[in-house]
Amino acid sequence: QVQLVESGGGLVQPGGSLRLSCAASGIIFSINVEAWYRQAPGKQRELVAAITPGTRTDYADSVKGRFTISRDNAKNMVYLQMNSLKPEDTAVYYCNAGIRPMGAHGYEYWGQGTQVTVSS
Repeated sequence: QVQLVESGGGLVQPGGSLRLSCAASGIIFSINVEAWYRQAPGKQRELVAAITPGTRTDYADSVKGRFTISRDNAKNMVYLQMNSLKPEDTAVYYCNAGIRPMGAHGYEYWGQGTQVTVSS
């Protein structure tokens, strides 16, 4: 059974940094686009950053220049380095990936989410 598990969230002061990690587990044939989404209280879930298998990246305008998405295809990991954090970055962050399990069709998977709180 394929799962995505995030880690690395927490409480940080404005201007600080955090690094989120997401591990894909299970018997996996391939992973397509991987992404990070976030959802703040009372708001819709929004795309933060995405990365293709060829490491082409895309970012929300609100995080460009501050966040960096990366992936390690050998380890089935995706990361989100978040610098210069602002209170408005406070949200639950979700890992998302298009994964094809071995011997099965591809499907979109979500992690359980990790809380990021930016506050002094």
